[in-house]
Amino acid sequence: MEWQERITSDPSICHGKTCIKGTRVMVSVVLDNLAAGISNEEILQSYPSLNRLDIQAAISYAAELARDRNL
Repeated sequence: MEWQERITSDPSICHGKTCIKGTRVMVSVVLDNLAAGISNEEILQSYPSLNRLDIQAAISYAAELARDRNL
């Protein structure tokens, strides 16, 4: 699965922040929840418009950013 299939950035949605396609759930929100130790199941309960592949796409997106950039 390619993250590009599930993640988008549109200037008219959430000020252009990367979001899960078809939602207003920002990738950063998904990643913040995972970093806080919240389980996939809890994230899916909190954001019913998401599914497991969306969470995996967010992780893949973050991994690609980490490979390409140094902080």
